[in-house]
This record gives sequence, C-alpha cells and structure tokens, in this order.
Amino acid sequence: MRIGCAAIALCGAVIVGDIAQAACRQALALGLDVSGSVDAREYRLQMDGLAAALDSPKVRQALLILPGTPVELLVYEWSGPEDPTVILPWTAVTSAPVLDAVIGALRATERRQATPGTALGLAMREGVAHLSEKSDCWKLTLDISGDGKSNLGPRPVDIKPEIEPTGITINALVIGADAPALGDLRQAEISGLSAYFQKNVIVGSDSFVETALGFEDYAEAMARKLERELETLILGQVDGLVSAHKTGHTHP
Repeated sequence: MRIGCAAIALCGAVIVGDIAQAACRQALALGLDVSGSVDAREYRLQMDGLAAALDSPKVRQALLILPGTPVELLVYEWSGPEDPTVILPWTAVTSAPVLDAVIGALRATERRQATPGTALGLAMREGVAHLSEKSDCWKLTLDISGDGKSNLGPRPVDIKPEIEPTGITINALVIGADAPALGDLRQAEISGLSAYFQKNVIVGSDSFVETALGFEDYAEAMARKLERELETLILGQVDGLVSAHKTGHTHP
C-alpha cells in the first residue's frame, strides 16, 4: 500500500510539474455557430449564454484556480466558408478583472453579416489553426457549438484524420430546436444531431458531446461543458496529493 501511495503522489507531482512549466495549463478555443439557422434572438441567447456560463461560480473557480498557469480563451464565430471571425482574441485569464472584461466583451458583441451556410468542417480547421499558436499550453481544446449538420465545404468526417495526430481535443455542444411543442419529435431531432457530432466532429479519447434542448438552455449546457473541460476536480485532487506528499501526510 505504501508503494501505491508513493506512486500516486509521484504521478501527481509529475502532472503538476508539467503544468507549472507550461505558459498556460489549457488553451480553449470556442467556435460559435452564427449560420442562417441562428436568428437574431438565438444569437443573443448564445452570446449572453456563453458570458453567463463563464460567470457561473464553478466555472469562475476553475478558470482562476491557478493564475500562475492560466487558461487562455479565444472565441470565434463561424458559418459559411468565408465567414470565420475572431470576436475574442487569445486572452490569458489571470485574474477576476480579466475574466470580467471577457464576459463584458461577449455581452457587448453585436451580430455581423454572415452567409447562411454551415461549413462545419472548415470551422473545425479554423479552431485547430488558432490552437496551433498555443503549443506551449499543457492541453489544447476546441469547443464547437452547432445547431445543424454541415452543408458546405469539406465534410467534418474528412477533416477528423487531419486533427487526430495533433493531440487537440474537440468537444461539441449540440443545440436543439427552440420548439417545446414538438415533444418526442424534438427529442429525436437532438438525438440524431448528437449522434452526427459524435461520429463526425469530436476528436480525442476524452472528447464528448453536450446537448442544449434549445438556445434557452444554452447557458446551463455551456456551463456544464466548461466545468467538464476545465477539469477542476482532477487538478484539485492532484494538487492535494502533491501537498500531502511534501508534508508526509499521505493516506493509504
């Protein structure tokens, strides 16, 4: 049992040591769907929903827990092939005022003109291109939100082989139709779209698909997704193991 405790503590020390040596512990790029299927009301719900998720207590704690090795955030919008636009450039979340400024910038963002198509494969490439600038970060994560299947440009399933060797994780937030009256049909629609993203979009051994029943549910779904992506619990457990190891107070 002593060997097991020593091994766990050593593993924790190695992991935290790796984080400490990195300029940031995680680079997180968020791609927001602004295609023709997203109307003005839904756009506002999506933008304000992301701001609200970043401002939720658990997400704030996760972002600010290690300010010396911060999370870096980038937000971009995507729709047709010519439309990807960065609305928040890479920002290291080193303090509460920085996070508040990010939240304020998102709430103040106004919708721009964009083509109505859904070039999801190219949106994946766009996010990967931004993350390639952050090779000094411990983990690279792309977070794609979407409410429909790709209908322009290369298919997402054909883009995945390009991304898989990079070590970048792609997670997805699938948004269902804002039509509660649809009942079972609504559930079938979001189940089918989730399966599409599961097969064609997400990349990485720990990747996942989160779902929002509609844009009204976007803020809560994004908060759940960010909590999982930021891995607060794992970092907290590892940090605790290392502290215990240093003081000699490890437990069997």
